[in-house]
Amino acid sequence: MAAAKPRRSPPEIEDIILRKIFLVSLALPTQNDQKIVYLEMTAAEILSEGRPLLLSRDSMERVLIDRLSGVFPSAELPFPYLVGSFRRAVDESRRVLSMKDLFVRSEIESAIKQAKRLLVSYCRIHVGNPDMFAAGKPAASELLDLIFSEVASSLDGSNSLGSGFSCPPGFLDELFSEVDAESLEPVMNVLYEKLRASVERVSVLGNFQQPLRALQLLLRYPNCAKALVNHPNWIPKESHFFMGDGRVMEQRSILGAFLHVSALPDHKDFRSSPDVGQQCFSEASIRRPADRLSSFTTIKTVTNILYDGLGEVILSLLKNIDTKEKVLDYLAAMIAKNSARSRMQVDPLSCAGTGLFVNLSSIMLQLSRPFLDSNASKRDKIDPKYVFFNHRLDLRQLTAIHASSEEVTSFMENIMNVEGKEEGKNRILQSFEATTSGINIGSFASSNSKTTKSFTGKDKYSFICECFFMTARVLNLGLMKALSDFKHIAQELARFEEDLSSFRAMREQGATPQLENDIRRLEKAVEMLSQEKLCYEAQILRDGALLQQALSFNKFVIIWLVSLVGGFKMPLPAVCPMEFACMPEHFIEDAMDLLILTSRIPRALDGFLLDEFLNFIIMFMACPSYIKNPYLRAKMVEVLNCWMPQRGGISATASLFEGHTLSLDYLVGNLLKVYVDIEFTGSNTQFFDKFTIRHNIAELLEYLWNVPSYRNAWRKIAKEEEKGVYLNFLNFLINDSIYLLDESLNKILELKEIEAEMSNSIEWERRPAQEREERMRQFHSRENIVRFDMRLANEDVGMLAFTSEQIPSPFLLPEMVERVASMLNYFLLQLVGPQRKSLTVKDPEKYEFRPKQLLKQIVEIYVHIARGDHENVFPAAISKDGRAYNEQLFATAADILWKIGEDSKVIKEFFQLGNKAKTSASEARDAEAALGDVPEEFLDPIQYTLMKDPVILPSSKISIDRTVIQRHLLSDNTDPFNRSHLTQDMLIPNLELKARIQDFLKSHGLRNQS
Repeated sequence: MAAAKPRRSPPEIEDIILRKIFLVSLALPTQNDQKIVYLEMTAAEILSEGRPLLLSRDSMERVLIDRLSGVFPSAELPFPYLVGSFRRAVDESRRVLSMKDLFVRSEIESAIKQAKRLLVSYCRIHVGNPDMFAAGKPAASELLDLIFSEVASSLDGSNSLGSGFSCPPGFLDELFSEVDAESLEPVMNVLYEKLRASVERVSVLGNFQQPLRALQLLLRYPNCAKALVNHPNWIPKESHFFMGDGRVMEQRSILGAFLHVSALPDHKDFRSSPDVGQQCFSEASIRRPADRLSSFTTIKTVTNILYDGLGEVILSLLKNIDTKEKVLDYLAAMIAKNSARSRMQVDPLSCAGTGLFVNLSSIMLQLSRPFLDSNASKRDKIDPKYVFFNHRLDLRQLTAIHASSEEVTSFMENIMNVEGKEEGKNRILQSFEATTSGINIGSFASSNSKTTKSFTGKDKYSFICECFFMTARVLNLGLMKALSDFKHIAQELARFEEDLSSFRAMREQGATPQLENDIRRLEKAVEMLSQEKLCYEAQILRDGALLQQALSFNKFVIIWLVSLVGGFKMPLPAVCPMEFACMPEHFIEDAMDLLILTSRIPRALDGFLLDEFLNFIIMFMACPSYIKNPYLRAKMVEVLNCWMPQRGGISATASLFEGHTLSLDYLVGNLLKVYVDIEFTGSNTQFFDKFTIRHNIAELLEYLWNVPSYRNAWRKIAKEEEKGVYLNFLNFLINDSIYLLDESLNKILELKEIEAEMSNSIEWERRPAQEREERMRQFHSRENIVRFDMRLANEDVGMLAFTSEQIPSPFLLPEMVERVASMLNYFLLQLVGPQRKSLTVKDPEKYEFRPKQLLKQIVEIYVHIARGDHENVFPAAISKDGRAYNEQLFATAADILWKIGEDSKVIKEFFQLGNKAKTSASEARDAEAALGDVPEEFLDPIQYTLMKDPVILPSSKISIDRTVIQRHLLSDNTDPFNRSHLTQDMLIPNLELKARIQDFLKSHGLRNQS
C-alpha cells in the first residue's frame, strides 16, 4: 500500500498560492520560468529574522515592494505586473472555493483578499507617483489603456484606443471604490489629464466615444466624481499668452475637451481632426445627392451619441450632492468667460468655439426637459429676482427688455429696502416667538419667498430656477449664435457665388492674369464656405429634435414672461411691471429668431403648437412701452410673415390665424401701429431698415385683407382711427410708394447706361480690367436695388388699390387729399409721360418692373377715390398739383388702357375724372385772377397759397394753414420753424386772421371758403 501524501499546513498552502499570485520565489527556482522572480535578498532577510522561508500575509507587502523596486531584466514592468497579479488573485479565489476544509479555505480567502487590496493600493501609488518604481510607460497611460479596453466596443473599429490588455473582474471597483477620496485624488488628477488629452482636437468623425464612455465609467464611482470637480483644471485658473479665458476653459478644463468635439468649423489654431467639412462635403456641388444625405445621416447619428453621453455625464454629477454645486459653478464660469460670444464679431482666440456651445445647448435642454411640461406648471419655480441677486451669473449687465441700467439698479435697491424691512420684522417676530408658546408666527416670514435665505446674494435658488436662467444664457451664446453664424455664412457664400459668376462672364469677353487669379481666389472661398455651411446644416438644421427642444424651452420662457404681466390677456396693464421690464431682452429675441428659422425649414414645426407664441406676439408687437427695441418688435412681424399659409404651405401654420380671438381683435391694428412706429427707430440705418420691415407688414396685411373676418376688422379700425394711426399709416404708405418708385425708375436708367456701355464691345474691351470689374459690380448692385425697390413699390401700390376701393374716405381728408393726388399724378407722369420710352429694358420681369400692371393699379386708385368723393374735392386736388399734373396725361393713359384691355367702365370713369380736374384747373385760374395780389399775411408760409383755416403754432407763434401743418405732423411731430415738439391738439385757431381772409374773399366777389 502506497504511503499517504503528506498534508500541507495552512501556512504552506498560503505560501504556494501567494507565490502564484505574485510570481516570486524565496528559494532558487528549480524550473526555468522567466516570469518568476527570485527575491534572494528578501529571502536572506527573512532567514536572518529566524522565520520560515514562506510567503505570508505578514511578509507579502515587503515582498511586493522588493519585486517592484528591484531590477529584473526579464520581468514585467510594474503596472502590467500589478494588474496581472490581481488577475491571478481572482483566479485563485475561484480555485479555493473547492477546498473542503472550511477553516483553511477561510484563511486562504482572507490572504487573497488582502493581496488584492495590497495590489490595488500599490497600483494607486504607482499611478500617482510614477517615478517611485522602475521606469516604463507612464502608469496613468497604462491605467487609461486598461479603462479604454474595458469600455471598448466593436463599433470603435480600427481607431479603438487601449492596449487590448483586458481588465480583471473587480479591479476597477477596488481601485476606485475601496479608498478615501483624498488618497485617490493624486491618481485621478493624472488620469483625468490623460483622458482630456485623448479627446483633444477630435471631431465627431474621430474616436471620441471611447474616451466619453471611459469618463462615464469613472463617474459611476463617487470618489472619482468628487476628484473630477476638485481637479486643478476643473475650472482653470491660469491665464494663457494668446488665449482668452473662454478659450482656456475649452482647451484646458477636463470637460472642455469633450465639449469641443463637434462637426462645426473652428479657428485654424483649434481645428479638430478628421476635418468634417473636407471629409464629407468637399466639392459638394459635384457630389451625388445620396452621398451628401449619407454624410448628413452619419453626422447626425454620432452627434446625438455625443449629446446623450455628455448629458449623462453632467446629469450624474448634478445628482451627486458632493459635486452638484461645483458643476453649476463650472457652467456659470463657462458662461461668464464666454459672454463676449453675444457680440456681432467674436474673437476666436478669446472665446470657446461654436461647437462647444452648441453641445452645451443640447445638454442644458436635456436638463430642462423635466420642467417643460405642456402646461408650464413649474413656472412658479422661476424667481425673477435671480436676475438681480444670484451669485453665479451676471445678468444685470445684459440689455433689458425695457428698463435702463439705472432703472434696473433703482429697482434692485427698492427690493433690498423692502426685504430688509421684512427681515428686521421677521427677526422681531422670531424673537417674540421664542418667548411665547403655542403661537406659530414664523410661517409668515417665509410664505412669499422662493429662496431659502435673504436677498444678500447668497440665496439658495431652486435647481429649476438656476437651470432656467443658465439654459437661456447658453442658448443665447450657443445655439442662437450658431444660427446667426450660419445665416452670415450663407449670405457671404451667396455674395461670393455672385461675384464668381460675374467674373466668369467677364472671362468670356477676354481673360487677364489678374482675372484668373481672382477667379481662383473666389473658387477657393466658395469651396470653403460651402463646406462650413453644410457642416452647420448637418449638426443643427437637420436635427429636428434639437430644434424642437429649443422651441419648447423658448415657449416656456415666453409663458413665464407673460405671467409677469398677469397672463395672456388684453389690454396689457397701463404701466409695464418692472419685473418684466428688467428681464434680459435676448429672452424674447432668441425666441423670435428661432421661430423665423424653424418656420423656413420644411417640417421643423410639424406637431408643435404655436398658439402661445402667437398670443405673445399680438400682445407685445405694438407696445413700445413694454418692449423698447423697435427691431425686436419688427422681428415679431417677420415671424407672422413666415407663418402666412401661402409661405411654402407649412402645415403647422395653415390655420393658425383662423378663428384666433386675440388675433381677430388686435392683429390688423397692431400691424398698422408697427408700420407707423418703425419710421423712427433711432438707428443710423433706420431709413433703409424700415423698407424691409414694412415689406413684411405689407405682405401680412395683403393676406389678411383677403380673409373676410380680418377685412371687417380693418374697416372698423379705419373708421375709428381715421384721424389717428390709420391716417399716419396711409401717409407713410404714400411716402414709401413715391420714394420706392422714384428710386427704381432712376436706377433703371442707370442700368440702361451700363448696358449700353457693355453692348459696345469694342469700347468696352479697351477699358482697363479693373474699371470693367467695378462697372460690373455696380451693375449687379443696382440690379439688386431695383429688384428690391420695385417689389416693395408694387406691394405698396397694390395695398393702396385694394384699400381705396372699400375705404376711400381717409384718402379724401383735407390733410390727405392733395398728398394722394400729387402721388398719383407723379406716377401717371412717369408711366405715360414723355420719358416713358426711356424706361424700356431688355427683361423688365427680371426687376419685377411691370409698367402695364402698375398703370392699371394707379388708374384704379384714381377711380376708387373718385367714387367715394361725395364733396367733389378730389378733382380740385388733382389739378392743384403744379409739379406733375398735365391734363393730356389722362387721355394718353386712357388710350393705353384700351390697348392693354382694362375694364371699359374704369376707363370711362377715369376719363371723366380727368375732365373734372381740367374744369377745376380752369376755375382755379379764374379765381386767382379775380383775387389779384393777395396780402402776404394771408398766404401760408410754407406753400404760399391762400389760407383757409389759419392756426398759430404755440412755440414759434407763426400762423399757418391747418391742412398744411396737419399734413406735416403726420410725418414729423415738430414745429417746422424751430423744431420744438408739436401735436395737433396744441394748435391755436387764429380766428381774427381767418375772419380777415374771409372778408378779403367777399370783397373780391368770391364765396366764403371756410
